Amino acid sequence: MPIEILMPALSPTMEEGTLAKWLVKEGDSVTSGDVLAEIETDKATMEFEAVDEGTIGKILVTEGSEGVKVNTPIAVLLEEGESADDIDISAPAAPAPAAKTEATAAEAPAPAPAQPAPPPKRADDDRIFASPLARRIAKDKGLDLATLAGSGPRGRIVKADVEAAQPGAAKAPATEAGAQKPAAMPAGAGSTQVMKIYEGRAFEEIALDGMRKTVAARLTEAKQTIPHFYLRRDIRLDALLAFRAQLNAQIEARGVKLSVNDFIIKACALALQTVPMANAVWAGDRILKLTPSDVAVAVAVDGGLFTPVIKDAETKSLSTLSAEMKDLATRARSRKLAPHEYVGGSFAISNLGMYGIDNFDAVINPPHGAILAVGAGVKKPVVEEDGSLGVATVMTVTLSVDHRVIDGALGAELLAAIKDNLENPLAMLA
Repeated sequence: MPIEILMPALSPTMEEGTLAKWLVKEGDSVTSGDVLAEIETDKATMEFEAVDEGTIGKILVTEGSEGVKVNTPIAVLLEEGESADDIDISAPAAPAPAAKTEATAAEAPAPAPAQPAPPPKRADDDRIFASPLARRIAKDKGLDLATLAGSGPRGRIVKADVEAAQPGAAKAPATEAGAQKPAAMPAGAGSTQVMKIYEGRAFEEIALDGMRKTVAARLTEAKQTIPHFYLRRDIRLDALLAFRAQLNAQIEARGVKLSVNDFIIKACALALQTVPMANAVWAGDRILKLTPSDVAVAVAVDGGLFTPVIKDAETKSLSTLSAEMKDLATRARSRKLAPHEYVGGSFAISNLGMYGIDNFDAVINPPHGAILAVGAGVKKPVVEEDGSLGVATVMTVTLSVDHRVIDGALGAELLAAIKDNLENPLAMLA
């Protein structure tokens, strides 16, 4: 019998996707492993391969369809001996609303007409808040603004309120008990409410793609549900910079050039081994303490960011870390990472030093236990151990910690280990 080809879940967080492109057409024969389509997930565009062999009997979801739910039928595969006449299923990407029949229309009660909210009661000397455009339209229509209820923020009368009003409309009666104060705009105000604020101003609407929606949802969840606390340290980089220059001169012939970020990844990976209780993630009703140091590194891309994960970072050489990080970052920017390359890890690094940022607080990417925000290395006056005044290259880092996983003293111990590794880079090679 015909086989339904379902919208696959190509990443752990994927609930819906966009069918970007079909690479087969109806009537094509396919075998297991053939690429059928390109599908955009919340993070990347990925190829979708056939599992069974047969003939594409019918394509149910057209190219460019957005919001196709996981496990929705997108095509039908016919086995040997079957024809399109055997197909007896229909699975549109987005079901159309059912047509109303006379019977259902008779059974369903007619919706009650919406009643406009009465305007708030104003004293004679109360100021009427209205946009300049609303005032001008009201004047042209001969309307008394005092008779209108404002739907804008804090009860402000806007263009839509005036256009919906009828000339000579009487002020709705309101008792002291029935009068309502306009509610303040909620933190999660919808787009309609926000757009009213900017009525009359020039702006461009930018639709959210899957990545932006995911970033917004996950980081909102992180700030609302994770009890963050922050630890800061200044790290002197002079020894590291000198060691890096020496190493790069020696390995230049191999085409390798180590960055400061490569040393930071290595320092964090080794610190997680030194303080193993901090190498942990929050798992809802328990804590998972990881054995390897799987370190995620934030990579900025158009419209969002990826956090590719370098697994077993504590066991890898600096040159291996450098090559792997360059490859992951390149493929992240072209959205060609596979889910297993950006899912997981216990710890993350976000480095904005190359943008001249001195210090900042990063948001933890759940379920990670911590994230290190790295600022720029800047020459500063310092007091040496002998009390003399000197100049050193100093980098400020901030460790954002999930207090459910890591307590203050443990977080301080982890940050001290990171600092020690960076200030004594030779020890990282031992």
